[in-house]
This record gives sequence, structure tokens and C-alpha cells, in this order.
Amino acid sequence: MIVASSTPSAFAAKAATVTIPIVFGVSVDPVKAGLVASLNRPGANLTGVTNLGVEVGPKRLELLHELLPAATTIAMLVNPTSPSLVEHSSRALQAAARALGLQLHVLHASTERDFDTVFATLVQLQAGGLVIMPDTFFLAHSEQLAALTVRQAMPTVYAYRRFAAAGGLMSYGSDETEYYRLVGIYVGRILKGEKPADLPAQQSTKVELIINLKTAKALGITVPLPVSGRADEVIE
Repeated sequence: MIVASSTPSAFAAKAATVTIPIVFGVSVDPVKAGLVASLNRPGANLTGVTNLGVEVGPKRLELLHELLPAATTIAMLVNPTSPSLVEHSSRALQAAARALGLQLHVLHASTERDFDTVFATLVQLQAGGLVIMPDTFFLAHSEQLAALTVRQAMPTVYAYRRFAAAGGLMSYGSDETEYYRLVGIYVGRILKGEKPADLPAQQSTKVELIINLKTAKALGITVPLPVSGRADEVIE
């Protein structure tokens, strides 16, 4: 049994074996990405759960735009070592940015050393805000990124609650508890004898909006009532 808890590891596991059962947890559409043949009939030796992290990326941009209506230049941070995520997320956000009349710049980071360059570039671009796309590297550095965004006074939205809890302005994405619960259920069912090919790939559709009002105040941002009213949690 292999549990692949990220998109890159899911592809690596798929390439490594066609016999060992694989349960994945990914942020992309597994059909469009080529992990499974279809959601209902994944086929082969793998199945799992998607948290639709990339698919709701445009909504993160929209939320940031609601908080920063005067900002016309926004940046998106991606990890270039995850090409499937970069391709899907860039295409979706570029389309959303055009619809909102925003100029979107794509920045890259795959090591901690890259963070200084990223934030220096944000200053050069005079970016009004930053969208961090889902990636296990960024998730592992949520607290560091949150601290950097506050220190650099850069309004930022990420996918997961832990970013907002660590001081980041806002998060919008899957409820991690629900997401990993679904992964765990599939692991249990396969260990009891079921086959991955017989278990439809699932979509974790429960999303949550977390806003850190303390950070918003520090950044001089007034959160509109329509936005705060939609929040699942407000951190004060």
C-alpha cells in the first residue's frame, strides 16, 4: 500500500508500480491530470481524493480582489518542480485575472532561498497582493510564509487554514480534516480487501474561508461585511 499525499508523489507512485495499491490525495483534477481514467472508474491500481485546490484558485483571486479593489497588479506564487500544478493553476488564474481586469505575474519558489527573491520581486512589481497556490512545499512552510507576508505588508491568500492561523491574511480551500478523513477511509477499505479500481476517485467539496482580522488591521485593510459574513472563521 502506498499513500501519496501530494500531486508529485502521486505521479511518482503511479510511475513506480502497476500492482501495489495506491491511494492519492491531490490538489488537481485527477482525470484532467491523467492520474485516473475517470472518477467513477479509476482503473488500474490507484484511487483517491482530490481537494480541488487548483479549481478553486480563481475564487481565491476573487476574494483578494474584493479586499483590495484598488489593486490592479497581483502575483501568483507556484512551485516550478510541480509542473502539473503549475500548468493547471496558471491557466485558471490567468483567465480569472483577465475577467477581473487584473495583471497577474507568476513567481516561482522551490527552496527557502527563493523566498527573499520572491518578496523583492513583489516590491519591484508594486504588486498589491499575492495568491499562493497549493503545494506541499508551501504547506510545509506555512508559518514562515505567513510571517514574511506580514513583515513585508503583502496581503496574501493561501489554500489552507494553518496559513491564516499563523498570521496570514486569509485562506480559502478544502477543510483538511475532511480531506484526510476521506483518504484514510479508502486506505482502510483497501487494507480490508477492496480493490482501488472498484473505488471511485472522490472530490472533497467542503471548503472553508478563514480571515485573520488582526492581520487585516495591521495591513490597513477593511474587510467588507459581505466577505467577513461568508467566512467560516474569523481570527481576531
